[in-house]
Amino acid sequence: MLSLTPYENPMYFGMLAVAFIPIVVGILWGKRFRWYELLVSIGFILLSFGGPKWEQGVALVGFLIFEVILVSLYNVYRKKKNDTWVFVIAVLLAISPLVVVKLTPLMSGTPSIIGFLGISYLTFKAVQTVMEIRDGVLKDYNPWFFLQFMAFFPSISSGPIDRYRRFRKDYESVPDREKYLNMLEKALHYVFLGFVYKFMLAYLFGTILLPKVQHLAVQSTGLSWGLVGVMYVYSFYLFFDFAGYSLFAVATSYFMGIETPMNFNQPFKSKNIKEFWNRWHMTLSFWFRDYVYMRLVFFFMKHKIFKNPKTTANITYVLNMLLMGFWHGEKWYYIVYGLIHGVALVINDWWLNLKKKNPDRFPHNKFTEYLAIFITFNFVCFTFLVFSGFLDTLWFH
Repeated sequence: MLSLTPYENPMYFGMLAVAFIPIVVGILWGKRFRWYELLVSIGFILLSFGGPKWEQGVALVGFLIFEVILVSLYNVYRKKKNDTWVFVIAVLLAISPLVVVKLTPLMSGTPSIIGFLGISYLTFKAVQTVMEIRDGVLKDYNPWFFLQFMAFFPSISSGPIDRYRRFRKDYESVPDREKYLNMLEKALHYVFLGFVYKFMLAYLFGTILLPKVQHLAVQSTGLSWGLVGVMYVYSFYLFFDFAGYSLFAVATSYFMGIETPMNFNQPFKSKNIKEFWNRWHMTLSFWFRDYVYMRLVFFFMKHKIFKNPKTTANITYVLNMLLMGFWHGEKWYYIVYGLIHGVALVINDWWLNLKKKNPDRFPHNKFTEYLAIFITFNFVCFTFLVFSGFLDTLWFH
């Protein structure tokens, strides 16, 4: 069976174009051919997880069945009771496959057999659904629709991470012709921009330039221009590669009449680190904000763990970003990356509060704005150098 990684092969885009013709025509005439959309989704999932990747396909099916049963059982329970311990068990069970996948290489040195491309993002969608059921904001949970939400193929492998209620609102309605034509225009723009990002700029920085500057860095000792080159080249490669992929996923969703949220919003223009996380990998950042940071803050305040609200916020910043670091992997550089950003968010809040209390001491003009962007950009690039793992290769191998 043919197997193609999503958005990596011209053939994949050609097959998408052909498959989408009935969907586009139907929506333009005010109809959704839901069974056809389902068949297209199944077809592209098989295309992504079939053939040589059949083991990942089996793991994906098993994971989806497990999560649908788990969330459905919790929904039935939540209608009658709301014990915290049951909620905690449901969340732990929801993330248990991901924990196994992340820890297996550390324990045994080999990848887990239940791992597949996209397990992290599907786990986030399952956990957020459990939490929204617990909060009582999701009252119309439907197991069949939850499965469709989880297995929405444009974003199944690497996001963006959508929300159940937002997705359902789009899926159960048909955009009027004017709105859909505007969505198609945006989709085509995102496709072409994605090609520039992923197949031209990411190729330039990742395939052509990165090996060269890495070689220069290895030839030198300590801090060198080669290492500085790795820092900037890798940062641009990481952005253009992931942003290009995200543009493809959003564009594909738009063709299907689903306004999947954007993942990037010119992050290198950020004036501080908090603004950066409001622009970089936004659906992941907002997920950690809503389902980790805010809930930890609420828990600490409710149980009066810390007397000072600022202390609560600062410690939660660090814990939240550390968890994000661990999510990327168990390597030291992922954990240090998360720790650095957690501490940076603490310092950022302190600095913004200081400026707010003493506005006359800190001038605000175009120069200071550009200076803030320059500092933030270089700080982010340095943390991406840590995140890349190149320092581990350079120093310890």
